Amino acid sequence: MASGNILTEEERGRVAEAIRAAEEKTAGEIYCVLARASDSYFFPAAFFVTLSILLVSLPAAFLLHHWWISVPPAWFVAAQLAALAGALLVLKFLPELRIHFVPRGLRYRRAHDHALRQFLGRNIHLTRQRTGILIFVSLAEHYAEVVADAGINAHVPQERWNAAVEMLTHHAAAGDLATGFIEAVRLVGVELATHFPPDAANPDEIDNHLAEI
Repeated sequence: MASGNILTEEERGRVAEAIRAAEEKTAGEIYCVLARASDSYFFPAAFFVTLSILLVSLPAAFLLHHWWISVPPAWFVAAQLAALAGALLVLKFLPELRIHFVPRGLRYRRAHDHALRQFLGRNIHLTRQRTGILIFVSLAEHYAEVVADAGINAHVPQERWNAAVEMLTHHAAAGDLATGFIEAVRLVGVELATHFPPDAANPDEIDNHLAEI
């Protein structure tokens, strides 16, 4: 996986400031995570490549028989194994190709699971009023999600976050992730302020920054 930051320091500062401004008007807490990918995808890709080789082998065997080409079974199996070994070596040394062999539904499930792990792993579920919310993006899968805690879900259905996700993905597709996060934070903040206004204390329970992983 590539090292270094995806966003510049200035862009991360803009996102942090947007989070701070949004949280001033609500008892909710907002946290942002930007992931390069949600899985290495080696084993799913290897499975589907292996399945493809087996499926291609069947019509190949029928064609060879139709053309009266005799291939010893041992040679045929050896060719299958050689193709599989070559494919696995490509997947090992060119990891950026793996995701292209994985169905979109599986990619989205892995990204969704990763979002839930980030939500729990960063203790967003431990705020006083259970009003933590995660804005999550996984670049490799082109996936974005807003994950809200139980206190928020009791008042706001997940469908209400679709506008924030659409705004985020729109800017991400245009190559402006920072603005996407800022606009998503703004929309989430407006929703939180409506249902969860700040109390007298209104402590800042979660760091106001965007985490890159």
